[in-house]
Amino acid sequence: QVQLVESGGGLVQAGGSLRLSCAASGYTFSRYSMGWFRQAPGKGREFVVGIKWSGESTYYADSVKGRLTISRDNVKNTMYLQMNSLKAEDTAVYYCARARTTVPTTTQRDYDYWGQGTQVTVSS
Repeated sequence: QVQLVESGGGLVQAGGSLRLSCAASGYTFSRYSMGWFRQAPGKGREFVVGIKWSGESTYYADSVKGRLTISRDNVKNTMYLQMNSLKAEDTAVYYCARARTTVPTTTQRDYDYWGQGTQVTVSS
């Protein structure tokens, strides 16, 4: 069965860095685009960034452009999110998800499988 497992979250000071990983199994990872979403306390889940199945195209929310970088390794079946210059407002549970669409969208309903999430806490 399809499984997505996030890791790499933790507590970091503002200005610091973290790298999240999303390990995929149970399907042909290289055939699917992927995305990262996050949910801050008391808020809805929001799109952060997406990456096309080939890794050739990426799509960022304006709030994270220049600070977060998505990548994928289709041999290791893993997607990554390098997070630099972290801010307190980046505090959230981060989820990886598999896209139904060829090009990843910002819409949650366009994703069919989700990981359990990993907590990122940025202290100011």
